[in-house]
Amino acid sequence: MLDVRRLRLLRELARRGTIAAVAEALAFSPSAVSQQLGVLEREAGLPLLERTGRRVRLTPAGQNLVRHAEAVLERLEQADADLAEARGGLAGALRIGAFPTAIRAIVPAALGALARRHPGLEPMVSETDPAAVAHALRAGDLDVALIHEYDFVPAPPEPGLDAQPLYREAMYLAAPANAAAPAPGPEYGPEHGPGQGSGQGSDQEFDPGAADRGPGRDPVHDQGAVLRAHADAPWITATPGTLCHTMALRACRAAGFTPRIRHRVDEFPTVLALVAAGQGVAVVPQLGITGSADPAVSLTRLVMERRTKVAFRSGAAAHPAVAAFGAALRASVPPELATWGSVT
Repeated sequence: MLDVRRLRLLRELARRGTIAAVAEALAFSPSAVSQQLGVLEREAGLPLLERTGRRVRLTPAGQNLVRHAEAVLERLEQADADLAEARGGLAGALRIGAFPTAIRAIVPAALGALARRHPGLEPMVSETDPAAVAHALRAGDLDVALIHEYDFVPAPPEPGLDAQPLYREAMYLAAPANAAAPAPGPEYGPEHGPGQGSGQGSDQEFDPGAADRGPGRDPVHDQGAVLRAHADAPWITATPGTLCHTMALRACRAAGFTPRIRHRVDEFPTVLALVAAGQGVAVVPQLGITGSADPAVSLTRLVMERRTKVAFRSGAAAHPAVAAFGAALRASVPPELATWGSVT
């Protein structure tokens, strides 16, 4: 009989490519991983691995076994969901991963609703970049997570994981108001949309949905021209390895230039503070723009969007805790953002 724990190791090896990477992700020693995979080969009665330099490649039999492992692990998730439902009353830990803007704007209200309906459940939130979510879910470090994708960085299908759409949000080009180059299409200042820019002072709070309501709020149609107008400016991007960093690079390259990056910062309020200080321009999402309007920052609506999903292991959609958190999230999304997809 094949051991499920060893099947999980083989599945992780297929995703990560090296025994050392599997060991690091699952908190094992490399020798322990190698030993367990050796036992799995003896159980299977066939070679499952072949070494190519420092990497390990799966044989055809190993690849086929990984496909069966995905199905087995999915059925185990379904079984766990059925058992949790049969026990009745949600209790225990629910490990949640989310990126910073979602943690600030969506997750607290969802946790409050979850606590009122299921006081025995113990949600545990970890700030997690979407690029790291797939490995964390497959390794069992997370039970559910928020991920996002951009028009220029679509999320590829992840074996062993499923996702449901949650919301979509607009993207903006943020530039110093006193140095912003003219661009075609509407530009949103204190009286139009996000409440920042145009060089006029304002004490109003940013309304995430204002840019999508009323006449004259249509998005910029020539996104390339908007970005090219700032091709010679210094740019502020997220740190390399994040989806936000990749999005900025690809958007600029699609517009015909490579940005000259001066600062690498992940927190959007800090990005906007640097923009206000004249340190560069940046692309920021709707939920990354918070607080009182800053007359030193000009925001121009772009065509591209950021889309957020709820991700979990395949088979876990019906788990009562995962389903309850998903329902709490959907109830906590501001109405102006709840415009993407349908959840079944």
